[in-house]
Amino acid sequence: MGTSVLSLRIDGELLDRLRHHAGIRGMNVQDYVIRALVRNDFDERFKAAVEETQRFYGAGSDEQELPEPTSAAPPTGAGLPVGTPAPSSRRLQQRAGRHAAPAAQVSPSAGIR
Repeated sequence: MGTSVLSLRIDGELLDRLRHHAGIRGMNVQDYVIRALVRNDFDERFKAAVEETQRFYGAGSDEQELPEPTSAAPPTGAGLPVGTPAPSSRRLQQRAGRHAAPAAQVSPSAGIR
């Protein structure tokens, strides 16, 4: 999987807000924007998967609709659906054994200069 370069022309006020939000999180603007895009992409793919599952199982009108995913990630347990409690660090350590995530993951700023 390769990387590409994307150039953006954005309003000065928006760039200032992005710098502010990135600074609060101790990030640079580039990493902050990439993380926001990745999170938004995940939300769209999650929503599509939920819709596909509902079509597959024939979710009826009398069944309760699932809430729409939001782009706002919870402050703890990032990557979990909103309202899901974050797993404890001990539980995460237990999971890290034979079920660990792949070691080769792309960082948000990989290949972007």
